[in-house]
Amino acid sequence: MTTKKTANDVDHSEASEMGFLAHLIELRDRLLRMVLAIGVVFVVLFPFAQDLYQWLAAPVLAQGQGMIATGPIAPVFIPYKVALLAAFLIALPYVFYQLWAFVAPGLYKHEKRLVIPLLTSSIALFYLGIAFAYYLLLPMVFKVVQAMTPAGVMAVPDISSYLDFVMMIFIAFGFGFEMPIATILLITTGITTAEKLGKKRPYVVVGAFVIGMLLTPPDVVSQIMLAIPMWLLFEIGLFSSRFFKKRIREAGAAKEAMDAEPQSTDHTTTTAATAAGTATTAKTPLWEDDDYIYEEVDDDNLEDTENGGYVDGEDYSPMTDEEMEAELDRIEAEEAREREEDERRNKGKETD
Repeated sequence: MTTKKTANDVDHSEASEMGFLAHLIELRDRLLRMVLAIGVVFVVLFPFAQDLYQWLAAPVLAQGQGMIATGPIAPVFIPYKVALLAAFLIALPYVFYQLWAFVAPGLYKHEKRLVIPLLTSSIALFYLGIAFAYYLLLPMVFKVVQAMTPAGVMAVPDISSYLDFVMMIFIAFGFGFEMPIATILLITTGITTAEKLGKKRPYVVVGAFVIGMLLTPPDVVSQIMLAIPMWLLFEIGLFSSRFFKKRIREAGAAKEAMDAEPQSTDHTTTTAATAAGTATTAKTPLWEDDDYIYEEVDDDNLEDTENGGYVDGEDYSPMTDEEMEAELDRIEAEEAREREEDERRNKGKETD
């Protein structure tokens, strides 16, 4: 059974393509705004690059240690990399806002009410993780390094290696301190419950130490100082999830409603007008080519339409052999006309 593609099908595909392109254009605009914001902050911080590096190197300099530069242009280039890092951290709320503005139209109302406080909290926790690493972890790490340095060895870090080390620590602790957000999202989205997570606490503790081992440099101090706060923040997330009970119920109800909705199909059959009104039925195509969509039709309930096709209907009168032959002749004649038109168009192109 075949149905001819209509102009509505073509318009629908073009509209879908234009919608996808519109999303890509919006994503490009959002990314450009993020880059522009970071660039503006970097220009503002550019004159203070040396001061920013002195602030970043304070945990080492406070131990009475100096620093060296092994690269030919590292003394000039590294401070501006620090300024770029600071520009990104300062512009981070605006970056998160652009991400939120891009995905917000696709969220339900209760999801928007849940995301806004979580987004704000995630930014604050990211900054808190960086502050914890800078003010507590780094001074302790370099005290331990200074105390455990073998006799006759000068522990003088290179400025490039120091910057890479600090950036890795900041990123690790910034994301590690997002543990409460991850815990609340797991509970509020209905993936698990606070009771089930509470029973899996030993696995969470072990996982925190594994993550600390993977994200931090190979020293025990930084691993422990990341793993323990992650475990404590997990407990805070469990406790905070109690204040999101209403959001949890809304998320569960929305999930059940989505599961109860019937699956939509990509193609619809022709609209058949009946005495009771107009009804449109959706069919899943068996396959399709450039000219026809081949659909499965209920043979026990067919109704002839004006264009020679068939849709489901209450009244059904079987076709006679003569009518069937006439229908096949009509289809063959139509295909022959289309082939002739294609040949004429191809000849016209060759002539041109």
